Amino acid sequence: MKKKQDATKWKLATKLVRGGRIKTSMGETSEGLFLNSSYSYESAEEGEGRFDGSIPGFKYGRYSHPNLAMLEERLSLMEGSEACVVTASGMAAVFASFMCQLKAGDHVAASAVLFSSCHYIITDLLPRFGITYSLVESADMAAWAKAITKKTKLVFMETPANPTLELVDIAAVAKLCKKTGACLIVDNVFATPLLQHPLQLGADVVVYSTTKHIDGQGRTLGGAILGSKAFIENTALPFIRHTGPHMSAFNAWVLLKSLETLPLRVARHCDNAEVLADLLAKSSKLSRLIYPGLKSHPQYAIAKKQMDRGGPMIAFELKGGKKAAFRFMNALQIIDISNNLGNAKSLITHSASTTHASIGAPARKAQGITDGLVRLSVGIEDIDDLRADIETALKAV
Repeated sequence: MKKKQDATKWKLATKLVRGGRIKTSMGETSEGLFLNSSYSYESAEEGEGRFDGSIPGFKYGRYSHPNLAMLEERLSLMEGSEACVVTASGMAAVFASFMCQLKAGDHVAASAVLFSSCHYIITDLLPRFGITYSLVESADMAAWAKAITKKTKLVFMETPANPTLELVDIAAVAKLCKKTGACLIVDNVFATPLLQHPLQLGADVVVYSTTKHIDGQGRTLGGAILGSKAFIENTALPFIRHTGPHMSAFNAWVLLKSLETLPLRVARHCDNAEVLADLLAKSSKLSRLIYPGLKSHPQYAIAKKQMDRGGPMIAFELKGGKKAAFRFMNALQIIDISNNLGNAKSLITHSASTTHASIGAPARKAQGITDGLVRLSVGIEDIDDLRADIETALKAV
């Protein structure tokens, strides 16, 4: 029998193809799909042992199953974390990472620019449970220092943020959290796990919507929480197991296959985004262009310090507000209008009327989400076709 290798020593591409595999006696080369909700035992004693942990094995689909176990191990290898737990959606991951550790009287500090659902949880839902919050301007380190106090249980940030691509200095905020004992949670979706490594920069927990670039083809919903073994097993897992936001076996299987091509896809996403950012920078139809890979980004120095590349996302504001933005979007022939992102297909979003409509005009204004702002998730199509599509749409404005 072959000796099992230490997967942590493999290079990234090998981890994402082979990490965490559970092979059955059938010898399958593609990971098996286990469509079952529960497990049987050879004896009552074995059942007892499964539940008290003295005998290894699976118990119930809400706790874990082979597809979840494989995916969690592969994601941990990718992120360089001690452990991982996956959930049914990205927002389930965010919510679980919060509620598994918060109680009445706690305080949360968060970056001011947030996805609307994250904004809702922090500003509307948490106060119902007696939890206070502070929203902090991303680049204002003095404000971060003031907001993070001994009462602060956790700090949450999106960097780059949705949809304005504002950045937060992860390492600097991590140092502030270490002084007070606050748990730093980073939503790393826009950077993707390949371009930014929050745990290496001092974060305690990383969350993902696997729906985005990790799936990459718009097929599944999912989320992931990654961190220390102690946090995942002792804090996150009990909450998730008893409240039930686990991922389905089929979605976990799809994501396992998606991870095999993640490095190839992210490289192409970034190649295309860099070309389109340069193209858009030359247009007189724009009043603002936001891309972390351009020197014009107000936090370019932070991007260079903590991101490997500029990423697959671009935001830009068209002169003429909503009318101009809609004209531009409606003139596109290849790029799809959608509220999603991270797809192999390029997708464009008018955030003010879709993803961030629910937070209201005052909150959008505070976050810099104007009526002329659009968010472009750059896909992996041929760059010549994407360039031509953008040029044609600009002419319609």
